[in-house]
Amino acid sequence: MNHKYQVRLALRPKALPAMSAEQIAQHWSLYEGYVKNVNVLNEKLAALCEKKSFGPEFAELKRRLGFEYDGMILHEHYFGVLKAGQKRPGDDSELIKLMKRFFGGFESWRQEFAAIGKMRGVGWAILYFDPHAQALTNHWIGLHEVGHPAGFIPILVLDAWEHAYMVDAGVEGRPAYVEGFFSCVDWPQVERNLANARHQAALGV
Repeated sequence: MNHKYQVRLALRPKALPAMSAEQIAQHWSLYEGYVKNVNVLNEKLAALCEKKSFGPEFAELKRRLGFEYDGMILHEHYFGVLKAGQKRPGDDSELIKLMKRFFGGFESWRQEFAAIGKMRGVGWAILYFDPHAQALTNHWIGLHEVGHPAGFIPILVLDAWEHAYMVDAGVEGRPAYVEGFFSCVDWPQVERNLANARHQAALGV
């Protein structure tokens, strides 16, 4: 029996300084669609598996499932780090220490991450923790499921698809959206994400 996923209502952001309520509402509706599609595809695939029907329909649904799953999960990472009024961690925090080690400091990291988010094309800018090297690294991810470094753990996720900013800023509004994103980041949550990633690495998960 397949697990049925639920929309994670606790992650829905409120009163963000750089994103309107309507922008969030439209974007949240898209996330709900990913959750729905994951459940629908899992049900259809389970039925095909029950019949031992592993032909073209199974293959295409299985391929599509990766797009829908990662669309759901990445949006949960994205919404999960959006919160108003959060200050950047102090220089003694583990997050800032790692940023200094691997990027030269917070501002150097921020400039690189912002540049990735502003690149042409649809996709995501993601700060990962590499559990093997105990390193932080920025990456561009395209169609949800394409390009993730195997085994790396997302720490901070920025949605750079047009739907993330078009309500507020229009089709040319990505640069302003990316810069505004940093005022909406729940940095204590990012620190918790890092701590959880390091704990997983220590356990060999």
